[in-house]
Amino acid sequence: MKPRDRLTRIIERLARIYPAPRCALNHRNPLELLVATILSAQCTDERVNRVTPELFRRYPDAAALATVPQAELEAVIRPTGFFRNKATSIRGCCRQLVERHGGQVPRTMEALTALPGVARKTANVVLGSAFGIAAGVVVDTHVRRLAFRLGLTNQTQPEKIERDLMELASPEHWINLAHWLILHGRTTCRARRPACAGCPLDDLCPKEGV
Repeated sequence: MKPRDRLTRIIERLARIYPAPRCALNHRNPLELLVATILSAQCTDERVNRVTPELFRRYPDAAALATVPQAELEAVIRPTGFFRNKATSIRGCCRQLVERHGGQVPRTMEALTALPGVARKTANVVLGSAFGIAAGVVVDTHVRRLAFRLGLTNQTQPEKIERDLMELASPEHWINLAHWLILHGRTTCRARRPACAGCPLDDLCPKEGV
């Protein structure tokens, strides 16, 4: 089966299994999602979700996050790991939001990736989940693993994996495709001991690397 046809059938099944996919990072607005996504680097979404309520209670907007002392911000986000670099990125990012975008999160890939600490993956998360803009496919560790196992790519670099997925799937599925693969990676196609026997994609999966 050609990868494009396989992905079409995979999408049909995952859409039935996970009918209402959503970003796992809790947020009330685009700024909160942007900051939470920066914090999620090498950290679980669950831990980020435990930190962000207090973070946004103290610093509710870009101006507050831009001016908070470095050490004070580090103390709040310490549980997410790599807190010094993340605090630097958040402060720098929010400073540019205030200076260049009126404190608002921009709606283009170019403007987002120009912000400190914001690479293409983070920009895709914000554009897709905050604005409903399908600029690409989020490639995190789950998407990377499943895309390879399902025979949808043989690439290892996120940008090249994203390119392959974008070529195989129609733009209307780009946002949810990442959500579906992440959900399936967490529940069934885990990094260790994937549950292949009970997987609803078993007959479609070439099990690359398994």
